[in-house]
Amino acid sequence: MRALLALADGTYFMGESFGAPGEAMGEVVFNTSMMGYQEILTDPSYKGQIVTMTYPLIGNYGVNDEDFESQMPWVEGFIVKECSPVVSNWRAQRSLPDFLRAYSIVGIEGVDTRTLTRHLRDHGAQEGIISTRELDPEVLVNRARTVPQLSGRDLVREVSCAASYVWTGGSSPLVEEPPPAGVTPAVVAYDYGIKRNILRRLTDWGCQVTVVPATTPAEAVLEMQPDGIFLSNGPGDPAALPYIIQQVQKCLGIKPIMGICLGHQILALACGAQTVKLKFGHHGGNQPIRDLHTERVLITAENHGFAVDPRTLPEALEATHINLNDGTIEGMRHRELPVFSVQFHPEASPGPHDARQLFAPFLASML
Repeated sequence: MRALLALADGTYFMGESFGAPGEAMGEVVFNTSMMGYQEILTDPSYKGQIVTMTYPLIGNYGVNDEDFESQMPWVEGFIVKECSPVVSNWRAQRSLPDFLRAYSIVGIEGVDTRTLTRHLRDHGAQEGIISTRELDPEVLVNRARTVPQLSGRDLVREVSCAASYVWTGGSSPLVEEPPPAGVTPAVVAYDYGIKRNILRRLTDWGCQVTVVPATTPAEAVLEMQPDGIFLSNGPGDPAALPYIIQQVQKCLGIKPIMGICLGHQILALACGAQTVKLKFGHHGGNQPIRDLHTERVLITAENHGFAVDPRTLPEALEATHINLNDGTIEGMRHRELPVFSVQFHPEASPGPHDARQLFAPFLASML
């Protein structure tokens, strides 16, 4: 079945369908990871986006039931150069096309993803549509121009859990060292689109984690008497979440707080900073980050389209990490309070493990 990808700026690519038939619309971005497509597809942070994989061959090891980062895939659509016709891995339970069709995710292959990636890099991430129904480029380009932008959109309400729950999914399979004996800090994690591997990593450090919906009032969280509060990753524009920012402000100075990705941006907004939309964002498992205190360079996994504006960083906040590609703020801490965050993903699923120890300061602040 033929398929067509059209971008809002008039660019289009013909290809073939390899997922569900139909149409998908959203912001088209590229991810530079060579593997981990299942984790990417099920990462709630991709809600509202169509993902392009820069690595040319995707799907060769299939899909299994263990590597989900949430209960379902959240991407709007999926773009690859070639979907492998052969699935070869002892853990595989189904093929990538079968997985996409099971969840009604539209996919297109046969696209020159190198050309598409260069275009997005030069012109920026933009709205687009994948369709197996409308194959007239002019018609689909005009429709792509009407796709809502991510800026100003609250997508957290669509991916957050409906009710609180205690995480019982266990720890990660790559535990480097056991948690301190007898230490079981209670952590309340705000679910803005939380990845399961974050919950596994907190469990690795001996934490007992209760996950709460994004709309949970700060008073309800504090009544649970946690030792610390965690702010998760998630999709969309952080500035479009005033109801979340206000609740975080009420927790500042009362409990230790750690944020990752969207949680990092929300923490900055709660402290008085502002955020900006990046040209094409950071998506992939090979982002170089410099620790400003140790001068060590970490290779990290990232997935975000917004960043903290360094010009608006209040005096109370200190930048701790920067991205070596573009100089954006990748980490910060409060100068007086046990409050810190990182833009990248130290739980790295998928991705390198250079930053796994960055959960340690959060643990230490709760003891």
